[in-house]
Amino acid sequence: MSSSPRIIKAGIVLIEPDTGKTLRVIALQYNPEKLTRSLQMQGMDDGSDKSEALRLKGPAIETFKLEADIDAADQLEFPGQHATVVEAGIGPQLALLESLVNPSSSELRARNELASSGVLEIAPVEAALPIFVWGPNRIVPVKVTEFSITEEAFDTNLNPINAKVNLGLRSLTIDDLGFDHKGGSLFMAYLQSREKLAGKAATFGFDSLGIGGLP
Repeated sequence: MSSSPRIIKAGIVLIEPDTGKTLRVIALQYNPEKLTRSLQMQGMDDGSDKSEALRLKGPAIETFKLEADIDAADQLEFPGQHATVVEAGIGPQLALLESLVNPSSSELRARNELASSGVLEIAPVEAALPIFVWGPNRIVPVKVTEFSITEEAFDTNLNPINAKVNLGLRSLTIDDLGFDHKGGSLFMAYLQSREKLAGKAATFGFDSLGIGGLP
């Protein structure tokens, strides 16, 4: 038995918004080396009364940025075992990621047929809900805000065999989804996990700051 630690992969899980049923798991081939996070506080408006200065009207909006590498080199070493990679390179993986930002062709056709039949207002079909997974302590509903692909190497048929994918994600909170939505309950579980982690942080007195106390 190997003594190597089990590596957990980062990725995005697509679920059905109503039922929470898993529709697709998009695992990143290699875990990115860097994850950039920012949190925008949801405080009261600047023009609010001074007594509102410390009040938070909702959860912070958290954003994530990462760069993922996708490479076919390992598979192409054994072409007999990876016919799809030989045929299309990493095109299928890139197309799967692109599905995060595109409605399906069937949805577009259905919308066009409704418009052609005289329906005046057509609400887009609710897309699958993306869940960003970065280990057991970071499982959060998101929407994709940025997406770019840099294809860096190709096979003889110009299929991409190496690429870098840049993803920007924005957390979806209860303000976006509500408490009763499956994504809302996932966000609350995420927030509670962050609170639990914060509770494990070491606590210090004023002596650690080199002062005796507040004036």
